[in-house]
Amino acid sequence: MSQTIIITGMVLSASPVGEFDKRVVLLTKEQGKISAFAKGARRPNSPLIGMINPFSFGEFTLYQGRTAYTVVQVSISNYFNELRENIEGAYYGFYFMDFASYYTSEHNDEKMMLKLLYQTMRVLVKRSITYPLVRYIFELKAVCINGEGPQVFQCVTCGDESREKLFSPLKGGLICGECNGGVIDGIRIDTSTLYTLQYVVSSSIEKLYTFTVSDEVLKNFKYIMERYMDIYVDKRFKSLEILEMILKT
Repeated sequence: MSQTIIITGMVLSASPVGEFDKRVVLLTKEQGKISAFAKGARRPNSPLIGMINPFSFGEFTLYQGRTAYTVVQVSISNYFNELRENIEGAYYGFYFMDFASYYTSEHNDEKMMLKLLYQTMRVLVKRSITYPLVRYIFELKAVCINGEGPQVFQCVTCGDESREKLFSPLKGGLICGECNGGVIDGIRIDTSTLYTLQYVVSSSIEKLYTFTVSDEVLKNFKYIMERYMDIYVDKRFKSLEILEMILKT
């Protein structure tokens, strides 16, 4: 039976359909990732114009038809307009939304990913910590939410917590000196970088973006996340490619 539902979520993407409509992808608290049609949203006098755009967060009233959702009404609580005025910040945001879109699905519990995405957008706007640090924190926490996070508290092979360890992306985390025979990708990890990984993995989302690191730790964090993402994230995002081109200019 068709019905109207109210959901809380964020617009991940919006694309034109036909002459005046839009197709939007929403990451929602109640339904996971869903697609919906916003009829007439591109008409100049539409009450939906300006509301169905990426980054917009709020309540969406949807008509649930037999085969598709239709946006009926929208109440936006945060547009994150500041990101639209900052090309670098915007493409960090687009990358995070693309990542969230790729790793979420319909009718799945995606509350944690939505919460992470929302808090990440807030810190992008505040600029309380550097964009690169935001990126690596987001990536690490997102893969943890997705069930593919590294073991950063003990040896992945024997469970030892005391011996000196290497970080092996291929093994999925720390490898102690007794178990590292045959490890071909071991990365030496200093105490500060290890603590950073442990903090991100274990902290609540609300407390994620409350610290800064030295340039050296950020460099190490970047190297570890690049190696880890190469192995466990089987997608190359166009938004990230554009962002990296922007950063090179």
